[in-house]
Amino acid sequence: MTATPLSSGLRARDPRAPFALTSTVLPLERRARGYDIPLVLIMIALSGIGAVLVWAATREGQLDIGANPNSFLYRHVLNAAIALFLMFVASRTDARLLRLFGPIVYLLSLLGLLLVIAAGSTINGAHAWIRLGGGFEVQPSEFMKLGMIVGMSVLFAQRGAERDEGEPPSTADVLLAIGLVALPFALIMAQPDLGSAMVLACAAFGVLVAADVKARWTIGLLLFGAVVAVVAMKAGVLQDYQLARFTQLAHPGHDVQGDGYNVTQAHIAIAGGGLFGTGLFHGPQTNGGFVPEQQTDFVFSVAGEELGLVGASTIIVLFLLLCWRGLRIARDADDAGRLLAVGVVCWFAFQTFQNIGMNLGMTPVTGVPLPFVSYGGSSMFAQGLAIGLLQAVHRRSAR
Repeated sequence: MTATPLSSGLRARDPRAPFALTSTVLPLERRARGYDIPLVLIMIALSGIGAVLVWAATREGQLDIGANPNSFLYRHVLNAAIALFLMFVASRTDARLLRLFGPIVYLLSLLGLLLVIAAGSTINGAHAWIRLGGGFEVQPSEFMKLGMIVGMSVLFAQRGAERDEGEPPSTADVLLAIGLVALPFALIMAQPDLGSAMVLACAAFGVLVAADVKARWTIGLLLFGAVVAVVAMKAGVLQDYQLARFTQLAHPGHDVQGDGYNVTQAHIAIAGGGLFGTGLFHGPQTNGGFVPEQQTDFVFSVAGEELGLVGASTIIVLFLLLCWRGLRIARDADDAGRLLAVGVVCWFAFQTFQNIGMNLGMTPVTGVPLPFVSYGGSSMFAQGLAIGLLQAVHRRSAR
């Protein structure tokens, strides 16, 4: 009896072939076909690193939570699992349906911001949360980042279909897009949530550039933004504590026991880590709870202290890889998908830079989380949906 080669058995679906290959590997390959697997792995890696860092920052009872000291770890893992589920749900969305769902996503996000005004709660100085009961809160501004990107992408794609090929967006198109950004931007600034407003503006600017608007618009918007920032500081639009953060950025050694306390303690933690860190769970600053909000805004200081330069650099490299995969997806996508992918990359890139920058004293403290790493449900869920839409765009391009 002649033996059947393994490769021939697989092609013929020979029942004698090893079942692990015929019944498991091939179906898994079909299910994974079209997905950007490295992007999924990067998301899981960042969430896993975040779980360890959040645990390190909260396991010794530094936070008075009146419950299991591991509760932050459990919640972070649960949030990451839900975000992964949301990613797969969003990835199954046909990217062609974005033109239908784009306005819906934008309007629902806008409704959430309006609900904050009507029934929101104030946490850490920002009236940006809606309490759902049972200790759960939702922050609509996190979902608005994705809603605005999807809305702008659909707008430019639909209007672009009516123009001649290669023709840049008209003045009416650009003004309409600016209007889509201006309304949620004003609502977020009214909370006040300067960090989310800055991320929203950066992502919107990235979409405008990707949409090939005329240079006079991009230059004009940059100059306009600079003027608005100066006027806002002079006219008292920003709160006193927000102005103090900009003052601290310009004068790092000023008021280290007051407005500069958070950044100063973060600097001590990161500097103490050296090249390889003090070792996981052995950071004196982290164990002593000296850095406020270390599980959220200043989670990068935990990495700097306990994992050292090597561990902190690994996190930065993972974010660089995430943005690179996103730009690859944008390169191969059609108009709406390309704009969406660029907007998401700009969102993640700027928010990562802002968060790590404020830990290092390079940017003002604005309270934005480190994507996938910081503790927080709303940010994790919105980011999971964003990765899912990137996968949906990639799957359509792969076809």
